[in-house]
Amino acid sequence: MASEIHMPGPECLIKNINGPLLVNPEALKILSAIRQPVVVVAIVGLYRTGKSYLMNKLAGKNKGFSLGSTVQSHTKGIWMWCVPHPKKPNRTLVLLDTEGLGDVEKGDNQNDSWIFALAILLSSTFVYNSMGTINQQAMDQLHYVTELTDRIRAKSSPDVDGVEDSADFVSFFPDFVWTLRDFSLDLEADGQSITADEYLENSLKLKKGTSPKDKTFNLPRLCIRKFFPKKKCFIFDRPTHRKKLGQLEELCDDELDSEFVQQAVVFCSYIFSNSKTKTLSGGIKVDGPRLGTLVQTYVNAINSGDLPCMENAVLALAEIENSAAVQKAIVHYDQQMGQKLQLPTETLQELLDLHRATEKETIEVFMRSSFKDIDQLFQKKLAAQLDKKRDDFCDQNRKASSDRCSALLKDIFSPLEEDVKQGIYSKSGGYRLFIEKMQELKKKYLQEPRKGIQAEEILQEYLKSKESVTDAILQTDQTLSEKEKLIEVERMRAESAQAAAKMLEEMQIKNQQMMEQKEKSYQEHMKQLTEKMERDRAQLLEEQERTLALKLQEQYVYWEWKLLQTYLAAWTRQSRNIWSCHPVPMRTKWKERAIDLLFPLIFSKAVLRQGGYIKLEGDS
Repeated sequence: MASEIHMPGPECLIKNINGPLLVNPEALKILSAIRQPVVVVAIVGLYRTGKSYLMNKLAGKNKGFSLGSTVQSHTKGIWMWCVPHPKKPNRTLVLLDTEGLGDVEKGDNQNDSWIFALAILLSSTFVYNSMGTINQQAMDQLHYVTELTDRIRAKSSPDVDGVEDSADFVSFFPDFVWTLRDFSLDLEADGQSITADEYLENSLKLKKGTSPKDKTFNLPRLCIRKFFPKKKCFIFDRPTHRKKLGQLEELCDDELDSEFVQQAVVFCSYIFSNSKTKTLSGGIKVDGPRLGTLVQTYVNAINSGDLPCMENAVLALAEIENSAAVQKAIVHYDQQMGQKLQLPTETLQELLDLHRATEKETIEVFMRSSFKDIDQLFQKKLAAQLDKKRDDFCDQNRKASSDRCSALLKDIFSPLEEDVKQGIYSKSGGYRLFIEKMQELKKKYLQEPRKGIQAEEILQEYLKSKESVTDAILQTDQTLSEKEKLIEVERMRAESAQAAAKMLEEMQIKNQQMMEQKEKSYQEHMKQLTEKMERDRAQLLEEQERTLALKLQEQYVYWEWKLLQTYLAAWTRQSRNIWSCHPVPMRTKWKERAIDLLFPLIFSKAVLRQGGYIKLEGDS
């Protein structure tokens, strides 16, 4: 469904002013109107590093997110700007600009960690913006990534050991983009030109050591590699002279460094083409209202002292969505039945057939809108409401039929009743005239269309109410002998018994039809549930395969690092006596040479074997 977006500028989404985080109701109102799936791009980085400028470019504007021109951080909390996606007409681009990390005025590292975690949780593409090169200082400033498992939970109930592995997080973490501003180095390695992505990969290589210093060096790199398998890097030259940096909003592209302008174009093009739709576990695409619910759920968890939990957020979202799905389905049912149903129906089966066809559509509407309906709680609610709707329509149908039949009988038989009052039939031969007239009027009644399912019952009730009148006319007719009168009484009793038997048979048929309809309704629910479960299972298998691949990649990195540490420790123990006979420089040289020679062999066999990737001869 197309969504009209009219946001001339950003709106604060999460306020962060000397207290608990607050969600802005106005921002939620904007999100609630966006019915398209959203692509969410969040940017995080140290304050005063030009994050907002890049986000303005993604919005196709020079102004919007506040840039500022001093050493103070201008963006507080998280700001949102929703714009039409420039390359995907059926998507909305949601840009999130975050409060600068390390703001000295805030002086609150806890606050920075939550901003970082929220940007991860809400985005489908996470942009980390920093100045200069990727060195140890840059890695140290990215220490928030090492705290993610302390800030975010993937599951409400972790594994038995209480630990969640990175694959649990990877399944819903965003893609990672590192933007390097004012980058002044040549992209070269070993005398060869390299790409920005290769530069990032080289910068994330682990040290071959076991010392505390090596572990400190490796930890943020290992976390980035584990949590963000898909990584991208962009470098940017300085946009203009330092004195003009405070005027970036006012400068045209031809007043900026041409390399910088081209780099910004390439960055925006990549984001527009490659940023994914925000998707939750189970392949659930996030639209504006769902994103708003996630924001509220995460912020409420943080403010209550809990860790934001992805699983809990999805379940909370599912409860809201599934409840709405039930209502949406019922509205569809009511609309369709209102348009197609004309009461009274000629037969009960006519009503049940229409109900069944509409019920099928209604279940389909629910299935399309619902997800993670644990124990089919909401589907059962829908089924109960549909059963009640069916029963209500059956009651309305009976009443409509009764009302029409009663009106018909009154209209058809009222002249006869008036004649009876006038004594026209209270004479010799009057009984046979009365019976003939009754038969004529009954025939006329039965020929009337659209009487509904109560036609026979209402007729018999009417005839029964007139038995005393009929008997009085019979007794006053002097042309009939007593024997003929007795025969006539028996005939009327037989007719009455026959009519009662007919009504009983019709009632049994109706009950059978209702039982069959209930069984068909149950079968339809089960059929569509099974089909949905099959689709969900296929989606889950796809997610599990993707997660498994990421987990294997994680193990690959882990074994590379762990085995090397083990090997170095063993090498040190076994070679202590040999090394003690040589000067320190020679020992270091031999150690480094051994690593260079033996590491590829170790990695290609032992790592792959222990990681479960291959089996060598002799392996069981």
